[in-house]
Amino acid sequence: MSTVTIALPRRGSALRFAQRYGVYGALVLIFGYNLVFTANFFTLANFRTQFVQVIPVLIVALGMALVIGTEGIDLSVGASMAMAAAVLPLYLGYGFFPAAIVALVAVAMIGVINGTLVAAVGVQPIVATLALMVAGRGLALVVSGDQSKTVLDPVLLELSRGSIGGVLPYTVLLGAVLVGIIAVLVNLTTFGKQLVAIGGNRRAAELAGLPVRRILLLVYIVSALLAGIAGLVGVARLSASVPSTLGNLIELSAITAVVVGGTPLAGGRVKIAGTVAGALLLQFISATLIKNNVPDAISQIVQAAIIVVAVFIQRSRQVTR
Repeated sequence: MSTVTIALPRRGSALRFAQRYGVYGALVLIFGYNLVFTANFFTLANFRTQFVQVIPVLIVALGMALVIGTEGIDLSVGASMAMAAAVLPLYLGYGFFPAAIVALVAVAMIGVINGTLVAAVGVQPIVATLALMVAGRGLALVVSGDQSKTVLDPVLLELSRGSIGGVLPYTVLLGAVLVGIIAVLVNLTTFGKQLVAIGGNRRAAELAGLPVRRILLLVYIVSALLAGIAGLVGVARLSASVPSTLGNLIELSAITAVVVGGTPLAGGRVKIAGTVAGALLLQFISATLIKNNVPDAISQIVQAAIIVVAVFIQRSRQVTR
């Protein structure tokens, strides 16, 4: 008598699939829901709006992905955005580009301090960047005189309102360029390989002779600079510098996008495509809730739930190895 054996999917295989491709499946589900239940969702105007709105989070998430890839965290990204917004108006009399350079140099100093504390002093990343999260925004308020300022620079106006062929907004193009640069940096350069090696096992990287301190310092500087660029985009969108509120809680969205996109909090891997998908998922979830008259507070709760689920999946995958 023959016996029929039914092969059931292994739990570990399912978790690996969810960790690698879950964010893309979630995007498909959210699109399917909107196709059925949300009127006028699949229109060019709506997608253009969603892509423009997601750009600041996406840019910050790119830097956050690099930091998390080293088994770190950067809670000061909102302060970096506020600093860029505070410094920019002070130098716009010299033209946008000189003012933007000065603003980004000021923001880079936040990254230098973060990187020095983490790499040289040995302070835990969450503690170091939490300190700069508070001090950086406080300094931004001092620089700005704790006042909001209207910014009507023509370059910023063009950045916020202009587009290529009336279809591709300049801010979206900027985001796409930055995604390409970071993807090349991570996947095709020695810097990217060293970054991943440090996140995988910092002690082993040190013993192998890798420039661990230099890489960590550069990673936090890049994260701060990307947050600063997001701050400039935020100023362009608002036509105003508002350091007191610009970038508030954006670290939550950035961390969520990175983790949901497949970059583990334990470090050792950086998923740029997944980070982009994670940022888009958060944006479309928020848009779906808004279009269905769900309060914005619920959107924040959903983001927190997504983080818990994503971290659980990653931790479960590590246990099954």
